Amino acid sequence: MDSLDRQLRYFLKIAQFSSLSKAAEELDVSQSGLSRQLSVLEAYLGKPIFARTGRGVALTGAGEKLAEVVGPAYDSIDQILDTLREREGITEGSLRIATIHTLSYYFVSDLLARFITQHERVNLSVMARSSPDVVDLVEKGKADIGFVYDSAVASDMLDSVVLLEDEMCLMVQAGRLSEDLVLNLDACPLQLVGFPEHYALRRMLKNAGLDDRVVAEAETIDSMLRLVSLGVGACILPVSMPSRLLADYGLVKVGLASPGLRRRVVAIVRCDTPTPSLARELLEMAVTHRP
Repeated sequence: MDSLDRQLRYFLKIAQFSSLSKAAEELDVSQSGLSRQLSVLEAYLGKPIFARTGRGVALTGAGEKLAEVVGPAYDSIDQILDTLREREGITEGSLRIATIHTLSYYFVSDLLARFITQHERVNLSVMARSSPDVVDLVEKGKADIGFVYDSAVASDMLDSVVLLEDEMCLMVQAGRLSEDLVLNLDACPLQLVGFPEHYALRRMLKNAGLDDRVVAEAETIDSMLRLVSLGVGACILPVSMPSRLLADYGLVKVGLASPGLRRRVVAIVRCDTPTPSLARELLEMAVTHRP
């Protein structure tokens, strides 16, 4: 018979979650496909290894015996493979990265450019999302590492590492305000373009008492800057946003004296499973990287 490696690994994942649906989501396979693989294993063993319960599935006696042997064996195999890969240096593979939109324009883009020069054969998949979506992608194992504002992270499944403090400034049409100005926004009734309400930077505006100034919403940086260039309002974004990007839209940065707006950027990884070696390398690089 062909190797049962896949079925055994699927078995361990189902045992971990006591649920076919949760295991399927974690493995990124269909529940029906996972059920078929489980049936293959049970047919080979000649007995059931899971019993259905009101909340999911539970190991049978045979399933418990199998898990006791297979679990430690695969842990040892995975540990040896990771050790060998690290010793020889990982030169190829895949790395899935989730990041908030704002960071994809400076910190993360510069970081990945530096990373790829040392890992030319690594396939990078970058997903730009809102803060809650980044957290969700890493929690569900659909991203190996995420870059997000710490205010969005409230999960026992994640470890976070502080990377930098993001200071905010105002983006306005060139000539509308002096670039040398440091503005007291409380005394200046400017209308604002903001992200939708579930984004961390929109919650920042709300916490600063500026939410009633928002007259238009945009889900991407480019859409936001386009609206500002059309005179719909100003927007508040990190001061590290590239000036060349703003120039394409005829915009400039204006400093903020009040309210003082800052956000802490963190990297997040799962704490209940081993972090992939490539993700660990990227994390180590991110800690020392500066925009």
